[in-house]
Amino acid sequence: MLFLVFFSGFSQDKKEKPKFKVIAFYTAKNDQAHISFVHEANKWFPKEAEKNHFVYDSTDNWNNLNAKFLANYQVVLFLDTRPETQEQREAFQKYVENGGGFIGFHFSAFALNNSSYPQNWDWYHNTFLGSGEYGSNTWRPTSAVLRVENQHPVTKKLPKTFTSAPNEWYRWSNDLTKNPDIKILLAIDESSFPLGTGPKQHEIWHSGYYPVVWTNKNYKMLYVNMGHNDIDYEGGTNKTLSYTFENKTQSQLLLNTLLWMGNSKKK
Repeated sequence: MLFLVFFSGFSQDKKEKPKFKVIAFYTAKNDQAHISFVHEANKWFPKEAEKNHFVYDSTDNWNNLNAKFLANYQVVLFLDTRPETQEQREAFQKYVENGGGFIGFHFSAFALNNSSYPQNWDWYHNTFLGSGEYGSNTWRPTSAVLRVENQHPVTKKLPKTFTSAPNEWYRWSNDLTKNPDIKILLAIDESSFPLGTGPKQHEIWHSGYYPVVWTNKNYKMLYVNMGHNDIDYEGGTNKTLSYTFENKTQSQLLLNTLLWMGNSKKK
């Protein structure tokens, strides 16, 4: 699979060498909303790679998260989950500490003790992402008005506010505003409230400050809370009802991020 995507990258223009290479890791086994997003991402990113002259590869083999394999890539994506073995985690930490780029989506930051994804990786959740444990989420997946909080290469040419694709929005245990290493780039605008439809009341947010895109200034990284498509669970069809990458402004943010990470030199 990797070679098929790799060569498709070169077919875009035989005269022009790809500018950089991106590798996306995914699991796509749990929660149809995340599976749908992964499949969508693995269609959208190759199209952008062809148009913007970079290579996009993807793999569900997390054992590829090692120094030798990662040396071929300038940017790593976690589309839905995170690495679980000590060897994979150490390889990833060394990669980003040496200046490798990273974009993590939605569930890749999830950690909750007494779940299948416990908070057993302190560096990743508290130091690198800064978010700590999962706190709660809105339901159903709904659009939100997002506000640009700080200027950065990834927010270039984005409007001050825009409406997102539908998403399940997360709240975290740590207050990112109190972390000097974290630069919040997008947050939910107050005009979004009430956010969520329930039916449970705690699944509807009426107030508060919720960062949804941020970077750790010590690394070339971005966390993006988006990555949960709306699914017809109630009707029993499991049909996808919304698509993350159909939102052009949101997608421009991701393209800006890849071009910024892929075209800048390592530290």
